[in-house]
Amino acid sequence: MSENRPWVEKYRPRYLNDVVNQKGIIKRLKKFLTDKSMPHLIFAGPAGTGKTTSALAMVRELYGSKIAINDTYLELNASDARGIDVIRTYIKDFAKARPPADISFKILILDEADNMTSPAQQALRRTMEKYTQNCRMILICNYSNKIIPPIQSRCVVFRFSSLNNEDIKERIKYIAKKEGIELTADGANSLLDVSRGDLRRAINYLQSCGTISEKIDQDLVFRVAGEVPSENIKKILETALNGQLTLSIKLLKDLIKEYGLSGINFIKSIHREIYDLNIPEDMKIKLSKILAEFEYRLSQGGTEQIQLKALLAQIVLLQE
Repeated sequence: MSENRPWVEKYRPRYLNDVVNQKGIIKRLKKFLTDKSMPHLIFAGPAGTGKTTSALAMVRELYGSKIAINDTYLELNASDARGIDVIRTYIKDFAKARPPADISFKILILDEADNMTSPAQQALRRTMEKYTQNCRMILICNYSNKIIPPIQSRCVVFRFSSLNNEDIKERIKYIAKKEGIELTADGANSLLDVSRGDLRRAINYLQSCGTISEKIDQDLVFRVAGEVPSENIKKILETALNGQLTLSIKLLKDLIKEYGLSGINFIKSIHREIYDLNIPEDMKIKLSKILAEFEYRLSQGGTEQIQLKALLAQIVLLQE
């Protein structure tokens, strides 16, 4: 790594035009910048889709060289500072302080706002209303339904969608080229598989792989991500569905030993594959129910080895 900081931050786009695959939202946000005015905003959507990046890019484009933390903008993570006391003191003090003379308003970015307690959100509602002239807020969350309706009614909500594979692939290839890393075609496709629309996750896995080898292929990506190629999972499933319990358990043991797979990850991997299997629909329904049951057992502290063997036994019994 050429600098001692995560690649996510190193290659974060600085301006709205550089944000990946959110053209409709970016067009509307740029209109606010053109008018040099904006309402309170909520950015909602899956992780790694550009919400925080868009907020920071807006700050940079709006203030330019005048940008100054605590004077023109403030970024807080609401999952850390989520109590009512923080709203009544720190956030309120920032919001009520007048902006510099040549700045029309300040911006407060509240990341992970859906983790704020309900009393804190109620206190924030009043602060948003009272000090709107001095400070505009951008609330960033994964689930907008966890933001209380009074706050939602005071904001314009922007819903970010998951990124498509081509945009993620283009970005990780660009980063790999900048870092002098050879990213093979199957390595790039594997990063797409394990990231599932989350560009931040894809970049983090790319960095992790880059610290191990200057050539990144499919096998390395799956090992770093703690996941397994789909053909390996399908082989175990098909073996169990054919009634071969002992062989399916042996394949499972080899898989766990080779990839260090956890029980939950194994169940999630099976769940992704069952709908592509060439089996009747009612069999897929039964498999889904079995996976749900054993995922719950593991979440409640069941022994992984026993539960995974019982899972395969249940799948074998489906043929009887």
